[in-house]
Amino acid sequence: MSEQVLSFVNELWTIIGEMSPYLLFGFLIAGAISVILKPEVVEAHLGGKGIWPILKASLFGVPLPLCSCGVIPVSMSLRKHGASKGATISFLLSTPQTGVDSFFVTYSLLGPVFAIFRPVITFITGIVGGILVQMFGEDIPIAEEEKKEAKCDGTCCTSGKKQNAFVRMIKYGFVTLPGDIGRTMILGLAIAAVLSVAIPDDFFAEKLGTGIGAMLIMMLLGIPVYVCATASVPVAAVLIMKGVTPGAALVFLMTGPATNAAALTTIWKVMGSRTAIVYILTVALCALGSGILLDQMAIVTELDIVSKAHWMLPVYIKNICAAALIAMLIYGSIKKTKD
Repeated sequence: MSEQVLSFVNELWTIIGEMSPYLLFGFLIAGAISVILKPEVVEAHLGGKGIWPILKASLFGVPLPLCSCGVIPVSMSLRKHGASKGATISFLLSTPQTGVDSFFVTYSLLGPVFAIFRPVITFITGIVGGILVQMFGEDIPIAEEEKKEAKCDGTCCTSGKKQNAFVRMIKYGFVTLPGDIGRTMILGLAIAAVLSVAIPDDFFAEKLGTGIGAMLIMMLLGIPVYVCATASVPVAAVLIMKGVTPGAALVFLMTGPATNAAALTTIWKVMGSRTAIVYILTVALCALGSGILLDQMAIVTELDIVSKAHWMLPVYIKNICAAALIAMLIYGSIKKTKD
């Protein structure tokens, strides 16, 4: 086995070891939220017009653990049950950008400042997008056939409804959720390890610089390539290690999860082209503004924006957690493919 392959394997295992205890805990919390905060509850609270449903939609979306099949149908179900166009878009903006699992991974790899800043900005982005769509988006009544399509019939929404709450919590947190993010998580970890081994330190600082130009490049990378909120964190952590500023990394973290093709296609079809354009502009402008703000915070306050958080855990505990995480991701991905 060549030295490069050994370095890749070692770096991959190191990254997984650092994040796995936090991610497993995040899966547990996500499972609990999936039992306590059901999509039907969200629908019941977000009907009507005005600013209040938009605020609640963004607030619900930040921690809500919805699987990839669930985010879009639940959003359309909100629309079907009387949610305003602004509340629907607010939910669509805030839900994919972060969640309890991605919060803990962000905390483990990028530190507490970044971990708190990210969901706060996600919440604000949801509100901004919701208000703009409410003001400038089309008023298109949802069609009957799209009402039918709004029902999520995936395993995340239908399986285990007759099981007790504890079983559903464990099943969602440690089977369904790892299955939803498994393939993108594995890909994200592999990309992070390759970048860490292949690219010299401070490479991007020399090539991209530290201004808005670097952020625009990160945006161009993030918009067309869909990565889930959790899987994008290891990549962002390595990009920072290689010289990308925290603000530019934040731009990547915001644009990647929020601009997947499925969401944009659904918005265009169901809510109109103008709404879809407002959606993508909101993501782009809020990402740039947030990136600039984060970098300025680092300069003015001299805060250590990126600092790895470490639990005082023995190495063998990290190795056990890493092995458990890999097993869950692989099992969940295989099960999702079969389903």
